[in-house]
Amino acid sequence: MSKIHTQDTSFELRAGETLLDGLERTGHAVEYQCRSGYCGACRTALVKGSVCYQQPPLAFVASGEVLPCCCRPEGDVTLNVSLLALKKQA
Repeated sequence: MSKIHTQDTSFELRAGETLLDGLERTGHAVEYQCRSGYCGACRTALVKGSVCYQQPPLAFVASGEVLPCCCRPEGDVTLNVSLLALKKQA
């Protein structure tokens, strides 16, 4: 299992979860539209670690970015995303 680190917390990704699934489960603020890598709305900064895609996403992904809707971490990763409750307060 991979350990996911964000701006506010850390959590374990469950078996079969995408990064987006885990981020939603733990209350993080991630926008998304398609959950399939088509639109790029969930584009998130990857601070540390690496991910893989079962199929290459159709949306452009720059170096240092990931599409959490359709990727899986290859080990521990750190993302530049915050918890939803903290984002609303700001």
